[in-house]
Amino acid sequence: MRYQVLATDYDGTIATHGVVDDDTVGALERLRKSGRRIVLVTGRELEDLLKVFPHSELFDRIVTENGAIVYNPSDRSITQLGDPPPAALVDALRARGVQPLSVGHVIVSSWEPNEAAVLDEIRRLGLELQVIFNKGAVMVLPSGVNKASGLLAALGQLSLSPHNAIGVGDAENDHAFLKICECAVAVANALPTLKAGADIVTEGARGAGVAELVDHVLASDLADVVPMHEKQALTVGESREGPLTAPVYGNTVLICGRSGSGKSTLATAMLEQLAAHGYQFCLIDPEGDFSALEHAIVLGDAQRAPSASEMLDVLSHAEQNLVLCLLGLALDDRPAYFQQLLSHLVAFRGRVSRPHWLVLDEAHHLLPATWSPPHDGVVPALETALLVTVHPEQVAPSVLPQVDLLVAVGPAADESVDAFAKALGKEQPNRPERQEGEALVWRLPDGNVTAVRLEVPQGERQRHRRKYAEGTLGPDKSFYFTGPEHRLNLRAQNLAMFTQIAHGIDDDTWLHHLRRGDYSHWVRDAIKDDEMAEEVGAIERGAHMSVGETRTAVIDAINRRYATSATESSKVGNR
Repeated sequence: MRYQVLATDYDGTIATHGVVDDDTVGALERLRKSGRRIVLVTGRELEDLLKVFPHSELFDRIVTENGAIVYNPSDRSITQLGDPPPAALVDALRARGVQPLSVGHVIVSSWEPNEAAVLDEIRRLGLELQVIFNKGAVMVLPSGVNKASGLLAALGQLSLSPHNAIGVGDAENDHAFLKICECAVAVANALPTLKAGADIVTEGARGAGVAELVDHVLASDLADVVPMHEKQALTVGESREGPLTAPVYGNTVLICGRSGSGKSTLATAMLEQLAAHGYQFCLIDPEGDFSALEHAIVLGDAQRAPSASEMLDVLSHAEQNLVLCLLGLALDDRPAYFQQLLSHLVAFRGRVSRPHWLVLDEAHHLLPATWSPPHDGVVPALETALLVTVHPEQVAPSVLPQVDLLVAVGPAADESVDAFAKALGKEQPNRPERQEGEALVWRLPDGNVTAVRLEVPQGERQRHRRKYAEGTLGPDKSFYFTGPEHRLNLRAQNLAMFTQIAHGIDDDTWLHHLRRGDYSHWVRDAIKDDEMAEEVGAIERGAHMSVGETRTAVIDAINRRYATSATESSKVGNR
């Protein structure tokens, strides 16, 4: 089940003129019986809401005051997410005769056209407050407090992720929380701007539209809807036709190739993207290859293996990613240990649909060809997974048919594709000729095999830049300032040294190399930065520029791309 929670607005969404009809209440009850959660997100004050709506037990949490209060109906506890209204503001508005004026735990609210007086007093008092408009209502809240921040707090209490949430609303103040939900829904009576950004617009208005949405969810878990969040695809690499991507949800990717071929590099690049999009991953790391992975908590080391309770404690926080290092286990003990972890992961995924991605390094050890799933629900629970292996044919036959994207890397990529095809009982697919450094990507079940230059992790790019900024290139990769008569032999073994020498050499030496295109050739061949080589080449061809201007332009081009890396490297060394 992908969608675990419905987050809904109140007025104009489930309520008509402040009242929720019996059909809408019945729809919400059906949704709860499916095991899903419901969070109400409203601009109303809590006390006012409880007076007009007697069914608060339908909701797992109620977010009121436009995100400032989270109420738990089961124990009636209140979490306040902002400071109380400044007394000076309330007194000033009352002195100006602003009516109506309501003061909540955090919110101060009125109606148009009182916004002019409200804004005037906020400016006069020098307060850091924001004004939010909603169909004529004027709401004053602390900066940063809105329906999105309130919903995130409520989901955190429920150990749920906005990537497993459906949001439904109708008005201006609903934009914020719909934007963070995986699937955004606007009821038929919603404002045009809200409809324009929605994944679904219901045919029915208000409660009828919400009941329609509930029936859609219960029938298919919205499997027929491709939400805008899902269009934030993972970049695998660059093919000759353009970027090659994988969906952020619902796919199983298998990366295979010999040791040292770049499997971990691609896996790291994909995990960086998942973390950037806020999708939770759990990586099982038998060999400790990912112990330095950023954006994740690492449990386990060479002395001890992590426990299932530790794993679940970390994963209970939707914003935390996890690497489980199994180096503390003997090689022969790792498969059995993983099976124990897997049973807990399958059960946890069944409850909250997280971690969104399960990542298995050395998948042929964790799910060997001899592996049999303990029950029918295990293999489907492995969907949305990233498997990394040297030997695709040695991965469990029950798992291989789930693979949607095969990425074969390294010099033996063709052999990996053939081995995978044979293990599936498929004919060996046709494939293009590869250039050096390209991988083969097979989109299944029957797609073409494509040659792809793989995505590089941002962390590796940064290390790459640091190496060229301040590292030591070999004699064959260094730049040598010799001048027209070879009277000089000044070696620049990195970009920092290059710019230092470039500042001080005479004009004749500088021009000698500039006119020959030596600078751009060096950047392209030794630094391997085609983009900067193009920029430097344009400077070399710029006949209208003086000697000093070309020197400054080349040095500036280098500093823009590499000076930050050199500075960060220096900071790391000084810690």
